[in-house]
Amino acid sequence: METENRVVSASTTIAAPAETIFELIADPRRQPEWDGNDNLVEIIRGDRIRAVGEVFAMRTTKGNHRDNLVTDFEEGRRIAWRPGDEGGAPAGHEWRWEAEPLEDGTSRVTHTYDWTELADERRVPRARATGEAQLRASLDRLAALAESLA
Repeated sequence: METENRVVSASTTIAAPAETIFELIADPRRQPEWDGNDNLVEIIRGDRIRAVGEVFAMRTTKGNHRDNLVTDFEEGRRIAWRPGDEGGAPAGHEWRWEAEPLEDGTSRVTHTYDWTELADERRVPRARATGEAQLRASLDRLAALAESLA
């Protein structure tokens, strides 16, 4: 029996410094600009992310309020968060970003979606539909935005 792959990842090289890229990811106000899933409309609450344990809230295109708990953070290099319903616990899936500076001034950026702990059956169809193409769309939008600032 084949097991379902619940971790999807995509990487690219972006012609911008890791610090520039990380600023775009760590500022929830900027996320709708590079969201390749076309799922985010605006920030509801939160500031530039600086630590594990912070929560920022986003409004989705369907009008839902999503609280996002920051689960991993290394300034300028790595950030991850777990979304959940407003005021609720995270649903068990995680969005992760890693920015690695390269010697030539560019950056290797990896975007990972991990839904191994997703228990909310309502979210499983959307999780299954989130593949490398959707992650790559976010990477491509992020690259265009970061390169325009570099």
